[in-house]
Amino acid sequence: MDWTTEAIERLKALWAEGHSTAEIGRRMGISKNAVVGKAHRLNLSARPSPIRRDAMPRPAPAPRAPRPAPVPMQRLVQPTAIRQAPPPAPPPQASAAPVVRSFPSARPRIGARSCCWPIGEPGTQGFRFCGADPMAGKPYCTEHAALAYVKPRDRREDAA
Repeated sequence: MDWTTEAIERLKALWAEGHSTAEIGRRMGISKNAVVGKAHRLNLSARPSPIRRDAMPRPAPAPRAPRPAPVPMQRLVQPTAIRQAPPPAPPPQASAAPVVRSFPSARPRIGARSCCWPIGEPGTQGFRFCGADPMAGKPYCTEHAALAYVKPRDRREDAA
């Protein structure tokens, strides 16, 4: 837009009347941003915020209880299954002898050098991980990697 002397005078008059920048733009047939830019370059007085504030100051908000510590995220066990949390353990009962749990010796050790594919339902007694030797750079053995890593099919097959 070419800012003629008449256009600048009209802008100043509408600005002094307190119209919004959008309203001034509508009346002058220009964009709101053109009004804002020219008003800024002309150093016109600052406009009050269009956000209405209450006449009475608001009371200070009540202090909040401290937030609980964040729970660390768990690694997904199986890409296609939803992991369910095991049921909570029953409350401890007073007994003289400590409870000793034994695990089968054939249970594989899970770590950086064993397949992490879950077998069974989490939270049940038969749940375990595969434990076979994984492929290089992958968390799964060859058999389970073939299930976990499926190549996306070519979308051109669906073209009409």
